[in-house]
Amino acid sequence: MQRQVTSSVTVIRWPSSRLSEVGKLDDLTTFLVAGAEGGTVAWDVQSRAAQRFHLTYAEVERAILELSLIPLRYRRNGNLIAPADQLRLLKSSVAVIGCGGLGGYVIEETARIGIGKIVVVDFDCFEEHNLNRQPLSTLRTLGTPKVEAAAERVTEINPAVTVVPVREAFSKVNSGAILKDIDVAVDALDTIAARIELAEACDALSIPMVYGTVGGWYGQVATQMPGSRNVCEILKNYPEGEGIEKVAGIPSFGPAVIAGFEAAEVCKILLNRGNLLQDRMLFINLLDMQVEEIAL
Repeated sequence: MQRQVTSSVTVIRWPSSRLSEVGKLDDLTTFLVAGAEGGTVAWDVQSRAAQRFHLTYAEVERAILELSLIPLRYRRNGNLIAPADQLRLLKSSVAVIGCGGLGGYVIEETARIGIGKIVVVDFDCFEEHNLNRQPLSTLRTLGTPKVEAAAERVTEINPAVTVVPVREAFSKVNSGAILKDIDVAVDALDTIAARIELAEACDALSIPMVYGTVGGWYGQVATQMPGSRNVCEILKNYPEGEGIEKVAGIPSFGPAVIAGFEAAEVCKILLNRGNLLQDRMLFINLLDMQVEEIAL
């Protein structure tokens, strides 16, 4: 793909093989620029462009961002995420391992921020006891596979995001296939053993991993970058068995808080910004409203 500036409009030139599929994309450029207001492109314009030029919503979104415009849905990102950064997020892929309380909120937040591909992994279906804390759990989705509900929810939020549902329990056996071409993996699991397998798989595949756990009023967040094995070291000190959440219970607000920290770490990794939690872990105490930083 080449760019050519004509007057004040940047025209995107695509390879001839692509032009044969969708016609002249110069027309797409003109269509998007004409439909933009204040540097933003509304969903109605994006949707009509996809239909008119026989493109996916993601392809249209990419064209918008390459024109240094921004879809209107991202306007409140303000100066935090420029079009170039938004394009980087669109080109990124994240695996969310677990689609319950933590995973549901992480999926929601990464879809809303515009990460282009989200692989969602979970074997379970929703049960009634999930209703107190899992955002994808509703009376309508009871009995529904969690990954199916996740895919449906993301489509409602942001159709430019591709969701790959994997209805399997994460393990050493399938870790390579699940994490293939993934930029960041997010821990939203509920057992120590499964978390250790994820941390070890990410280390072996040189994939950054964001670790999070919640139980009762408390939660933990850390990031394992390739080669550090810090989450592996954290988890080896815990007894085998189910996570603390199965014993202490989980209130509705706990997963939302911890998932917010996890989603922030994901964005920082993808955009190469800020200070990651790679040499420290946060211990969040919502009962006393304290955050303790623990060196790793």
